[in-house]
This record gives sequence, C-alpha cells and structure tokens, in this order.
Amino acid sequence: MKQYLSYIYILAMLFTVGGTAHAQSNKVYHPLIHTLQTIVNDDWLHDDVITLGTDDWVRISFDHFSHDYHRFIYKIIHCNADWSTSDLFEVDYMDGFNNQPIEDYENSLNTTMLYTHYQLDLPNDDIQFKASGNYRVEIYLDEDDDNSLIAVACFRIVEPEMALSATISSNTDIDTNLSHQQISFTVNYNPNEVLDPSTEIKPYIYQNSRTDNFVSLSKPTYISPGHAEYTHNKALIFPAGNEYRRFEVINMHYATQGVDKISFFAPYYHATLYPDTPRRNYSYDEDHDGRYLVRYNLAENTDTEADYIFVHFRLNMPFRPKGNFYLTGEFTYNDFTPEYQAIYNETEQAYEATVLLKQGAYDFMYLWVPDGATAGQTGPAEGNFYEAENEYQIYIYHRPFGGRYDRLVATQQIKFTQE
Repeated sequence: MKQYLSYIYILAMLFTVGGTAHAQSNKVYHPLIHTLQTIVNDDWLHDDVITLGTDDWVRISFDHFSHDYHRFIYKIIHCNADWSTSDLFEVDYMDGFNNQPIEDYENSLNTTMLYTHYQLDLPNDDIQFKASGNYRVEIYLDEDDDNSLIAVACFRIVEPEMALSATISSNTDIDTNLSHQQISFTVNYNPNEVLDPSTEIKPYIYQNSRTDNFVSLSKPTYISPGHAEYTHNKALIFPAGNEYRRFEVINMHYATQGVDKISFFAPYYHATLYPDTPRRNYSYDEDHDGRYLVRYNLAENTDTEADYIFVHFRLNMPFRPKGNFYLTGEFTYNDFTPEYQAIYNETEQAYEATVLLKQGAYDFMYLWVPDGATAGQTGPAEGNFYEAENEYQIYIYHRPFGGRYDRLVATQQIKFTQE
C-alpha cells in the first residue's frame, strides 16, 4: 500500500505541474486528495449557489488516502466576479474566524484503497456569511512546519435583487437548427440603484458549468430605464456539442452501464469501459450535464464504503496532430492536465486514459484542445448538434460606482430542450 501510494504521489506531482489554472473551479493540489466536491442542500444536481440569509448550505468534502488523522484547516476568501480576491476584510463578509479545523471525518470501511473522508458544512456554528458574491475556500494541511495548500473549493452566494429572464434558441445568428445554441437574457433592475448598467452590471455565462469556454459581458445590446437586454450577441453563441457519455461503477462484482468488464488485479479494481468512437450524429441520453454522483449500491454510507477503482477510457480514432484530447466532466475539475489527457496508442490506433475514481455514476466527454488554446472543442470527438440538451448557468453581478466588491444579485440555470 505505502509503495503504491508513493507511486501515486510522484505521478500526481508530475500531473499538477504546468496545467492551465481555472480559479473558478474546485482544485486539488495534493496527490493524496481525491473526490473534492461542493454540493448545495444535499442535492448533487443543484447549482453551486446558496441564497444569503436563508437555510441554504453547502457541503465541501474530500478523501485523503490514509487512515491516519491529519489536521486540515480552512480559510474562506471573498472574491470578485472574475474570482480575483476582493477588497473586503473578513469582518465585512463573515461573522467568525478563519483557520478553523475540519472536525468531521471518518475512515473508510472495507475498501481496497484506504482513505479518510472529510467534510465541512457552511455556514455553521462558527461561520455566518454577510455578503453575496463568489467564495473560495482554501484547505491547508496544518502539521508541524507544513502549512501547505492542498485544495480549493468554490461556491457562490446570491442576494436576489434583480430579475433575470433567459431563453436558449437553436435559431442563432450564425446558423439555424444546425450546430450552435444562442443565449438571450434580460436583466430588470431598480434604476435608482443602477446608474450605468454598461459598467455596473457584469454577466457571466457558463455552458454545463465548464470554465474553459465561459463568457463575460460588459455592454448590453439595449438599455432602457430599469431594463438591460443582452441579445443578438455573437459572444453568446455556443457550439452545441452532444449529450455527455455515461458510465456507472456502482458495484465491483458485475459490470453496469458503459462498462465492458471489471477486473481485480491485486490489490485494486479496474473497470474497462466499452470503446468509444467519434460521434457523427446526435446521441440522445438522459445525462446529467457533466456531473457525477458517488454511489455504491450495497453501502449504508456511500461516503466511506464506496471504493476506488481505476477506470480505463478508450477513444478509437486516427491520430490527430497539433493538439490533445482530454476527458472533461465535473470529476476533472475542468482541468486540462496530464492526469486527464488521453494518450495516443499507435498499436491500438486509439486514445487512452486511466483515471482513479470513486465508485459512482459519471458523465464525461472527450474535448479536443488545440496547441496553445485554453478552450476545448467538442467537434472532433463529440460533434456539434443543435439538439443537445445543454444546461446554462447565468450569474449577474453588480458593483455600483464606488463599490468595493461584486455583489451576486441574480442567477438562473436554464436547460435547452427541443421545441
């Protein structure tokens, strides 16, 4: 076990060097930390937003590959709309003190991979929030002289003060019912509180919570008193992609959806998925827009009884130069790092990747990232089809003239469905 974990440590350190950073995503910096999640109100399909002054709560959880106790502390940082650190002092955005320990933890039970599950609920008896906006929770290993950052979890707090209405159409400004989807939305506000919506209102739009292709806007298309309209804007046209591919590893004794076989090579399990091919047509499926659910169907407590398994992905297709394929989905933290890169196997004529994952149900795609690019493309492996039932998240921030931070004043999560 120790020898294998040492191998993981060395390999993972190589994986974390030189990757593209996305500050608005969860992020893991330590090779023995896995399955970092932020879940709102115990609903894995919920957006990562809680409402200020309500009973909403967010749970941050992760596994550490050891049964030994480690003291982890957390620090809550308020951020601007672009996830840079805001100018607020701690006393401005929360009641309570930072650098508190995470005291809710439990060892795994009957698993081949030994781990300790840690979780933190916010707000709690020690922390109450006072301001809306983006929040970054930094988690540190607080032991001896080692006070290293091991993970970052992100969520948002909204104070609904503006009305937001949005629509999605496959009749876009560049094609009609072909390969794109276009967002249009309207923000209604109090004209006594917003003097110049072009500079004070900041919209951010995401497709399936991806951070590589999000859009931030400045000027509305039309402005009237108390009304800002964002329409016929080419920045709001997204390649439609396809439905996410899916697989489940909810039991180690038999293969379930998307899994060709499950094998045990002592001391760990391996799941080989059915080979994938580039998709030339729209493929309808009841996916979950990139999310994953940790689940072991025989467990009383999935958090500590679900095991880890090496999942083997394969995309059969000719070699494609000048770029790389990466797995994408919530489980990759929207990262284009070597850990999630599919490497070409000349002998098999296929792109292959192996990722260590906790038992559960997963959505994923193969994104093509051209050399030098920061945004992934769905076209080469998944295709782009207007029918894809994508989910879009819209966040509206407001910073009045002279304001010290970006308040999150409206959100909407909207899903495209065929008309």
